[in-house]
This record gives sequence, C-alpha cells and structure tokens, in this order.
Amino acid sequence: MSARRDADLVVIGLGYVGLPLARGAARAGLRVIGLDRSTKVVDGLNAGESHIDDISDAQLAEMLEKGFSATTDGSVIASAKAVVICVPTPLTEHGAPDLTAVNSAVAVVAEHLTPGTLVVLESTTYPGTTDDVVRPALEATGLRVGTDFHLAFSPERIDPGNPDFGLENTPKVVGGCTADCTKAARGLYERFVGEVVEAKSPREAEMAKLLENTYRHVNIALVNEMAMFCREIGVDLWDAIRCASTKPFGFAPFYPGPGVGGHCIPIDPNYLSYKVRSLGIPFRFVELAQEINQRMPVHVVQRAVDLLNTRGKAMNGSRVLLLGVTYKPDISDQRETPATAVAVELLRRGADVRYYDPNVPAWDVAGVPVERVTDYLAEAAGADLTVLLQPHSEIDLTELADRASLLFDTRGKTVGHPQAVQL
Repeated sequence: MSARRDADLVVIGLGYVGLPLARGAARAGLRVIGLDRSTKVVDGLNAGESHIDDISDAQLAEMLEKGFSATTDGSVIASAKAVVICVPTPLTEHGAPDLTAVNSAVAVVAEHLTPGTLVVLESTTYPGTTDDVVRPALEATGLRVGTDFHLAFSPERIDPGNPDFGLENTPKVVGGCTADCTKAARGLYERFVGEVVEAKSPREAEMAKLLENTYRHVNIALVNEMAMFCREIGVDLWDAIRCASTKPFGFAPFYPGPGVGGHCIPIDPNYLSYKVRSLGIPFRFVELAQEINQRMPVHVVQRAVDLLNTRGKAMNGSRVLLLGVTYKPDISDQRETPATAVAVELLRRGADVRYYDPNVPAWDVAGVPVERVTDYLAEAAGADLTVLLQPHSEIDLTELADRASLLFDTRGKTVGHPQAVQL
C-alpha cells in the first residue's frame, strides 16, 4: 500500500534556486512545501518576508495563498510525491568541492524516503555525484532506484535579476538513473516549465551545467586578458568587441570587467577541474581562466593608481568611491563579488574607500566597515576617483560621467564620454 501523499513537491534549500522553483511549482497548482535548516529563513517566509531579490513579498504572498509553507521538519518528505534538492555547493578552503550541504540533505531524504518518491538533485556538482554519492546513500535504506523510487539530476539555470528568462521559459535538462527515472523527472518539470530536455544519464546532465559555466568562464577570461594589454597597444577593446559582434555567425560577445562573481563562474568550473585532476590530467583552460579572472581586481586597482598619478595624486590618502558592490546589476547578492577584492587592495594601499549601492545598506570588507554614501553624484564630484564596478539601473551614468572629478568605468557603460576612462 503506497504512502499518503500530502504534498506534490518538497523543495530542500530555499535560496536563490529553491525559492523560485517552489514559486514556479506553486503557481502551476502543485502543493509545495519548502524545507530549510534555517529557522530564520523559514519563519520569515511563513510571515510573508522574502529574503531573495527574485521573489518579492507580493509574490511570496501569492505562494502562501496557494498553500505554500516552509518548515525545518524533514518528516514532510515522507508524504511527498517528489523531493528536489537545491542546496549550496561551495568550495573548501583548498578549492575542492564541498558537498557537506548535499550530503546533509540526502541524509534527511534517506531518513524519510518512501516507495514511489521522485528525488532530484539540482545543486551544481561534478559528474558522477548523483550516481556515486546520492544513489548509494538512498539505496542504503533498502529501497532501489528505478524499482522503489526514482532519482535524477537536473541542473539549475536560475539567473538572478534576469528580466527576460526565468524558470518557466528556460529549458530544463533532466537525466535519470534509469529511463523511468528520466520519465518521472520530465513529468514533474513539465507541469511548470515550458521545455524539458532529456540527457542520457545524470552524468551528462551534471556535465551540461559545468560546460555552460566553463564556457562563460573561459571567454570572460579571454576578454579580461585582452583588456590588460589593449590599452598598451592603443586598441579600444570595447569598439573591437562592438565590431566583432556584427558577425552573424561564429562569435558571441563577452565583455571585460573587474572580475567575476556569484556562485556560478568563480565556483562551478572548479568542480569540473577537480574531477579532471582526479584522473591525473590537468585542465589547463579552467586553471588559466581562474588565474586571469582572479588577477582582475588587482589590475583594476593598478589602473586606478595610474589614473591618480596622471593627476599628481598618490593612492595613499586619496578618496575613492566604489559604485555597485554586488556581483551583478540590480540585485543585492554579494557572493564572490569582485568588489571585495578591489576594496581590500585599495585599503591595503591606504585609500579612503567609500561606496554607494542602492541594494546594499551596509558593507564591510575583511571585517572593516566601509562608509556608505547616499548622494553618489555629490560624492563623485568630490572624490579623487570614482570606480564604476556595477552599473545598477538606479545610477544615472550620463550624469555620473558629467559630474565625477575622475571616473574609471570598468564595465564599458560610458564609452565615448570624454570625461570617463574605460578598463
């Protein structure tokens, strides 16, 4: 006799991936329960307070009206048709994959797993994790994949702050441990995602995610390295990219910046290089891209030093305004933001650092609080140097370029303005 199913879906991990997934499923009419180990997150969600940019309080209210609830009690898994794991997969201090959160989530699932349940891992990881880590832990219960329960991997493709592509209109890749597992995962996602793409197995689905982000990582590193020497040889890289982008085939534009941030680009390719290194093979593209992208914050600061020198000023004692300290525009997420490394280097060189970011009310760097200004235009006019790190839509770029005493634009948003200097 099958277990009673009180929920269509339990989402484990209610962050930037899990909560939008829960919302998409709830909007489609599924009975959704969110499971998170943080009491603060759970209590906030149940009180109607969203903690992520992509879900407003109003949207959360709609979810609650449709029956969504959050809990820290893993026993809800026992009465769910499907469980999707969306927990963080950071790196250890030695740069190796840290599956602590995945292992903890899987342990909770195993404790409450019942026959007939679909389990899907969405957390980004190296190829083989679903088969070699998740499957044995779940089968240790005595239940068997493909016979008693279904198991699949489906890479998350959430892009925080993207106004054009979200959960519903971004194709969902699924790879099951068996053909029936893939079919079950497809059946779940087809209820609230427009297109589902089947992979041969979990390994191909895991690799697809790493391939997507490694592709971006390597190409960003390419243009970042070009930015380091184009100025020296008298080339406007931004104009070169503009011209190259007119080719209707064989080229996709990438743009330089002060570094890479967020979870995906700085972290995910390391999962692939880790797996490759375990075979005794160096993955030189990823390792070189990581080296180049990690050098960009120091390159930005050195360029800032050079700009101040042209004004007869030293970095030591100069007032420097940083604009935008999140890892991408119009969000509050600061994970792996290059602004931190830029600020650390500026402070090390004795700069008086201040910042403006409409999405970050308080910011500290290596335990040191950085002064936040409210009138960025007035501050830019009085600062020795203003560095545009993130072009939030609330920043008037034309007015900024007009009023800043010296503007260093690391994002190429003021190209052509006579008073702005590009990376």
